Amino acid sequence: MLTMYGIPNCETVKKAKKWLASADIKYTFHDYKKLGVPRGIIEASIAASGIDTVLNKRGTTYRKLSDEEKSIVDAQNEDNSAVLDLLCEHSSLIKRPLLVKQSSDTDQAIIVGFNDSAYQEFLYGA
Repeated sequence: MLTMYGIPNCETVKKAKKWLASADIKYTFHDYKKLGVPRGIIEASIAASGIDTVLNKRGTTYRKLSDEEKSIVDAQNEDNSAVLDLLCEHSSLIKRPLLVKQSSDTDQAIIVGFNDSAYQEFLYGA
C-alpha cells in the first residue's frame, strides 16, 4: 500500500502526483492540512531521513514561529518530543510530500520530498 502525505496545492506534491500517475502507480492521498499527520509517520520519517530532511525551515510557517518555538527547533535532536509536538501542531513544517510504502503491519519505507530518480529507486529498486 502506498500513501502520499502532503498538501494538494503544493507544487512539489503536484509534481509527485503527476509522476505517479504517469507511471500508473496507485496510491492514497492524505491531506495533512485537513487530516494532520500521525505522529508515528513523522517519527518514522525522521528515523528514515533525519530531522534536517524532514523539517522545512524555508517556508513561511517556520518564519512565523515564535522565538521560543524556533529555539525548540534549533535545539532539536531526533529524540526530542518537543520538536515532534511542533511538527504535529504545524504540519506545514514538514517537507512534502512524504511517500510511505507499507508492505506489512510493521514494515514500511518512507521517502521525503520528490525527485524522479529517487522515486524510481524507492518504488522499483532501480
